[in-house]
Amino acid sequence: MRLPVNLRIAAVQLLARRRQTMVAMLGVTFGIAMFIFMISFMTGVNQVLENIMLSVTPDIHIYNDLKSDYSSSIAAQYYGRTSDKWIIVHHPRPRQTNVNLKNSPGIIAGLHRSSDVISVSPLVSVQVLFNYGSAQLAIIADGVDIREEDRLFGLSDKMISGNALDLLTMHNGILLGSKLANKLNLTIGDMVTATASSGAQMHFRVAGIYQFGLAPVDEGKVYVNLSGIQQLIGKNRDYITDIRIKLKDREKAKALASAFSRQYGYRSDDWATVNAPIKAGNLIRNTLTYVVSFTMLLVAGFGIYNIMNMVILNKMKDIAILKAQGFDKKDITNIFLSQSLAIGIVGGLLGLILGFVLSYGLSKLPFPHDDYMVIKLYPVSFESKHYFFGAAFGLVTTFLAGWTPARKASKVDPVAILRA
Repeated sequence: MRLPVNLRIAAVQLLARRRQTMVAMLGVTFGIAMFIFMISFMTGVNQVLENIMLSVTPDIHIYNDLKSDYSSSIAAQYYGRTSDKWIIVHHPRPRQTNVNLKNSPGIIAGLHRSSDVISVSPLVSVQVLFNYGSAQLAIIADGVDIREEDRLFGLSDKMISGNALDLLTMHNGILLGSKLANKLNLTIGDMVTATASSGAQMHFRVAGIYQFGLAPVDEGKVYVNLSGIQQLIGKNRDYITDIRIKLKDREKAKALASAFSRQYGYRSDDWATVNAPIKAGNLIRNTLTYVVSFTMLLVAGFGIYNIMNMVILNKMKDIAILKAQGFDKKDITNIFLSQSLAIGIVGGLLGLILGFVLSYGLSKLPFPHDDYMVIKLYPVSFESKHYFFGAAFGLVTTFLAGWTPARKASKVDPVAILRA
């Protein structure tokens, strides 16, 4: 029977000081609401940035990392290495080496047999000069297997005109970025001339226009069939410069990249290593968001602490009377702690609702237009763990804010108070 009595006393005291109770509840409400709002927005921003990053970054990239070797020279080999002779070669010319991957068909076949691999996209990437009327631009041309490239980056979803798979049926087809197409004034079906560094030329017909939302891709890169680029640079069908891989589980990329590097003898980079600065930026933004949000909740907690202290000072005679009537320390603690938790529960629920409303409203606002950005609305992430964490932290904060004053009230000496 004591628990209901304690709760009724706590409710009477809360309702007797409505203004103080409302101020404390609003502190918790706005603290949790701002936490939900900020963490939802920052998480949404990080997800968008990561999606844009991954839209042009394979999980694993295998390539021939060439390095110039000046450790030996023809002169040293001819004269021999003796202690009484000095061999000095000024401005040595680097040895001519090939950038392609040897036994690329065997490597690709081996990767396809791996149970961790979804897609293996061979690549020949070269710089070419585009001629369209008087316009001339230096562009990176990627020769790809368009089916594997589509599995790797979801290229079909990024097409704003035409179809990526039309490269399979169109003779010497080419896919352009939206900014490049606008700069050259090209549309579907137009012809453009590509000139390789060797002087060889080929005519390509525009099969589609894509938009990734990244300037280097939308303005500086094109896709053509693998055979077309091999023909342009005068190489055979086994000539491959890069292999890009998509995995079933992206988190295994680092370990698998090391394994593939040892197995095939070429450099292998995972997506996290390549995009380390972006991941560091995401971590910094998340940390800042949590710090600011926790500070808001702590401020709300100190507000509750001060209010509860003032209540105890004003209720000293009431506490003394309760003790004189048989209420023990535990009862007094429960009464004042119940008040603090009631403020935390009601304020927390209102904070969760307000945080969701603010987040939902932001998610419906149009994002400022930009030629490069593909974002239409402000990015907001609605994750249940954020709401659970906000509610739990709000309860813990209000519990701790009420515990110390409640313990202080339980230790009041009724005789000393009634004599005063």
